Amino acid sequence: MTELFLTEKLKPLLPQYQDFLKKEVYPIELGIITRPFRQSLSIIKALREKAKAQKLFAPHLSPKEGGVGLNLMEFAQVSEVLGTSPLGHLIFNCNAPDIGNMELMHQFASADLKNKYLHPLMNGDIRSCFAMTEPEFAGSNPVNMATTAVREGEHYVINGHKWFTTAADGANFTIVMAVTDGRNVNPYLRASMILVPLDNPGFELARNISIMGDAGEDYFSHAEVRFTNCKVPVANLIGEEGQGFALAQARLGPGRIHHCMRWIGICERAFDLMCHRAATRKLNDHQFLGQQQIIQAWIAECRANINAARLMVLHTAHKMEKEGAKAAKEEISTIKFFVADVLMKTLDRAIQLHGALGITDDTLLSFWYRHERGARIYDGPDEVHKVSLAKAILKNYGLEK
Repeated sequence: MTELFLTEKLKPLLPQYQDFLKKEVYPIELGIITRPFRQSLSIIKALREKAKAQKLFAPHLSPKEGGVGLNLMEFAQVSEVLGTSPLGHLIFNCNAPDIGNMELMHQFASADLKNKYLHPLMNGDIRSCFAMTEPEFAGSNPVNMATTAVREGEHYVINGHKWFTTAADGANFTIVMAVTDGRNVNPYLRASMILVPLDNPGFELARNISIMGDAGEDYFSHAEVRFTNCKVPVANLIGEEGQGFALAQARLGPGRIHHCMRWIGICERAFDLMCHRAATRKLNDHQFLGQQQIIQAWIAECRANINAARLMVLHTAHKMEKEGAKAAKEEISTIKFFVADVLMKTLDRAIQLHGALGITDDTLLSFWYRHERGARIYDGPDEVHKVSLAKAILKNYGLEK
């Protein structure tokens, strides 16, 4: 961590989070992620209770809401620490997509929805998911969607097909993006967000999608889901009709900070594994792997890239707090593709340095390589962010589109 962004509140907290992970989580995490996840739910629940007892639970929420009360800048730095374990964010109840849904509902949900769904979610009693992406349409252009929510009296009737609805397996509810006004001339005013309980008879979890051979279950899964005449009260609308894309943008800015700092945490753990392997793996009786110049170059480059990524994300978080997400639009796009690239290069080099061991499930590396390759795709593919950033830059030089 860099001292530049540390606050007095954060200084004593970071070591507490680090100590919790080292003592309680690192020793058991590999065993948990390499077996069916539901077998470990009781362990996760017990660790969550320990986090609550140590007043480390839900760092993003206010103390009144059962959290620690960190601002975006402070939470970003905690997020990096939690990112060093695949279980970190889940144990402390700041995992995606729950944290995004908490932020969204905190700002825009009705009091009734907050009491029934948000408060149990904040307390860690239930999980949630978010249904937006559709397999029939390119995710890089989110205005294209076929899922509809037709109003019939005091209910919406939802029909549609979604996928990559992360952690739908075992969740209590989803927030679904659906078209409520397909005739609106502005495509960004056609969709709305609606809360759907997953015990609704019109909801179907079709399958957990296999990701590079791993379908997973519960929290570690991405689902394909269907809504068939799925009837919910109009009161389940989040915000107002037609605000879906505006709400998605409100959710996206902080979400990018969360993702990027988690990725940096992964990078730090992979880097630590890489350096330990380089310093201890013998090539022969007189030489260690880390004495090879190419290995030294990899280590130096990874160190520089991780440090640069961290500063870039914290600078973006700082600007968002001071000036708002709109003012930091270009920075948000930049960190998305830059940090995702640093993540994949760091993981790839860590795996290569471990040799055959690196592609086994005897370390965390293969798990992260499978599950984080999507970092360069979801929340807008790298290519879209690069084009958007370049256009914004070139516009300042007089070049329009």
